[in-house]
Formats: sequence, C-alpha cells, structure tokens
Amino acid sequence: MPIDPGSATPDPRLVAHRRRAVLLLAFVLVPVGLATLAGLVVLWPDSQQSAARQAAVEQVLPGSSFADATVLTVEAIDCSGPGLGPGSPVPATLTCGNVVAEVEEGPDAGTAVAVAIPAEIFLAGFEPGDRLRLLRSPAFDEFPVRYSFTDFAREKPLTLLAVVFAVVVVAVARLRGAAALVGLAFAFFILVMFMLPGLLNGEPPVLVGLVGSAAIMFVVLYLAHGFSARTTTALAGTLFGLALIAVLGSWAGSTARLTGLSSEENLTLTYLTGQVDPAGIVLCGIIIAGLGVLNDVTITQASAVWQLHELAPGLSARKLFTSAMRIGRDHIASTVYTIVFAYAGAALPALLLLEIYQRPFVDTVTGEAIAEEIVRTMVGGIGLVLAVPVTTAIGVLLVKSVSRSDPGPDDQDRRTSASAKGLRARSGTRQSDDG
Repeated sequence: MPIDPGSATPDPRLVAHRRRAVLLLAFVLVPVGLATLAGLVVLWPDSQQSAARQAAVEQVLPGSSFADATVLTVEAIDCSGPGLGPGSPVPATLTCGNVVAEVEEGPDAGTAVAVAIPAEIFLAGFEPGDRLRLLRSPAFDEFPVRYSFTDFAREKPLTLLAVVFAVVVVAVARLRGAAALVGLAFAFFILVMFMLPGLLNGEPPVLVGLVGSAAIMFVVLYLAHGFSARTTTALAGTLFGLALIAVLGSWAGSTARLTGLSSEENLTLTYLTGQVDPAGIVLCGIIIAGLGVLNDVTITQASAVWQLHELAPGLSARKLFTSAMRIGRDHIASTVYTIVFAYAGAALPALLLLEIYQRPFVDTVTGEAIAEEIVRTMVGGIGLVLAVPVTTAIGVLLVKSVSRSDPGPDDQDRRTSASAKGLRARSGTRQSDDG
C-alpha cells in the first residue's frame, strides 16, 4: 500500500523495495564509480605548471603584479587615425581616454597614476569612483614604472551576489539547498583542479570531460537529493546521457570539421602551447554544458516513476512507463527551449556580426562560430531527449523487479479471503462431525 500522507512512518514494504532497487543498480554503478575514480587518479595533473601557463608567465615582465585602483578623473581624447576607406569596419573617428586613478594596494598604494584607455575599452564608459584592476609593470632600463588597464574590479558586487544567491537557496530549500551549494563547490573544485589543468596538459579532452563530469554527478546528485533509489535511477540515466553526448559530439565534431579556432580564446590557447586541442575543447565543453540539464530531467523522471508506483502499485509496467512519459514529454518540450535559447544568447555577438555583414543564410549557419553552437545544441538536445525514456525505463524495471517478489494489495486481499473461506469450511466440517 502507498505511504500514508498523515503518517510520519513510511510503509516498510516500500522501504524494502527501495533498498533492493539500490542494490540492483549498485551492480552497474559501482563499476562505473570505480572506473571514474581510477580515471581521476590516472589523469590527475601533477604539481608542475603546464606548458601553456609557463609560456604565459614568460610573456609577462618579471616583477609585474596586479593592483586595484579607484578612478579619480576621466578625460576623453581624440585618437582617430587615417581612414581605411569606405566599407571599413574601423570607424574614422575614435575616442580614447586618459584616466587618473588612485592605487589601493602594493608599493604605490595611495599614489595617483595615469592610465591610458584604448578606444574599444573606453566605449564601456568610465566614471569617477569606478574601481579598476591594473597591471603594474616595474621599471626596466630607461622605462619607469607604469600601470595599464586589465579589467574592472568586480570583487565586491560578485561577492555580494554570491552571498545573496546562497542565502536565497538555503532559505527556500533549507538543508537540500545547503547540500546543493556544497555539491556546487565540489563541481567547481573538479573543474578548476582537474579538468582545466588536464586539458592544458594535453590529456584527451573527451576522456577528461567524461571522467570529470561523472565524478561531479556522483557527488552532486546524492548530496542534493539524498541516497535513495530514485536518485540512483537518475544517476544511471544521467551517465547514459553523458556517454551519448560524448559519442554524438565526437562524431558531429569530426563530420562537421569543427576546428575550435573561431574564438579568440582558442586561438590564444593554440598560440601559447601546442598541447591543447581546440576541437577537443569544443567537445569537452559540450559534455560539461549537458550536466545541469541532464541532472534536472533525469531526477524529475526518476521521481515520477517512483511516485506513480507508490500511489498505484497495481499498474502494469507498460502503463507505468506510459504515465511517466507523459510527464517526461512536457519536461522535454520546455527544456529544449532552454537549451536553444541559452546557446543563442551565448552566440549573440557572433550573430550580430553576421547580421552586419549580411552574409547568405547558408554561409551564416554553416560558419565555424554558428556551427559550433548548432552542434552543441543538437547534441545536447539529443542526449537530453533520449535520457528521458532511458531513465523512465530503468525506473520501471527497478520498481517492478523489486516488487515482483512481494504480493500486491489485491493479491493479499485474495489470499486473506481464501484463508477466511478455508477456515469457515474447516469449522463447518468440524461442527458436522460433532453433530
């Protein structure tokens, strides 16, 4: 019988079902977990700096350091150069800036320094009171100490936003929210300490993406949703989706000849070191991008299967699968939009440039920059859609296999009725014998 909503104690029969389901899935997931752990050990980067990081360090003048500064005054200056003719993307008139800022840290703390701002950065707008992140280059030969702009200082607003985010999550989701935040911290740890150095060291990108993503899912799912049969079912479906995305992504990237060289970041990585595979980084990014959506869909489907079974234990496997898939189809329809719009938003600058140049539609959608986003969207969408029926099927097989040995409510009622009839018959026989 299902759990009584008014009772704090769950049905022991359902508890036993869930435990047996976890044991069944353990036969599959434990080897996968051990393989993931072995992959982390084998691929974990050593303490030495990667060739890319060493190359980047060598390009910086020894003794250079970063410092925060506050803008005191801003002066706009005309830095126009010779015109490049009609149709040139470079405007004929350019405005640069001279900024005076007070250094807040380092050997020059409290000193006002002049910083030249190039035209493309001055477009962002500078106001007195803005906080900047400056690079301090030490004196070299006849050149004095100088400061150059690297970025705006964003520590305070980002820290405030992170605190508000954590407070809201914990206030609404309570212990589950706190556990999810711990899982998020673990995911960030794996990304920064394992995946990024591994990619820079030239390890196989797809393998690094699969091992790191699997490790994240093993920890994050159980932390956020607890150790239960439905969470284990969702984990199995998520791992299937990740493997499918890796296979489809490798095939699509090879067939579509994605080079990964459409972005300035990948070009810089290729310049700094020959170990980095730009096309492999694209594939690894596809795998990582699918983590959050897969987690959301699979845990929903696993919960739907188990809840439907507990509410109606007498449903056949076919009806249970069909009922759960009705929920899954609604989730698929909404999540597909999420994936497409998320990638479209990420590729918005490239789309705007293509709109400016008015290239033919076919050239636009098959160009490297847009093709990467299309492959990312299609591969992630296929993995997401197919993970729903697979997770549902795993859940149905589990709930039916672990409950098959136990009599259902109808069986118990029939057996009770038969026993009562037998007792009455035997009682009547004894009474006739006595008479």
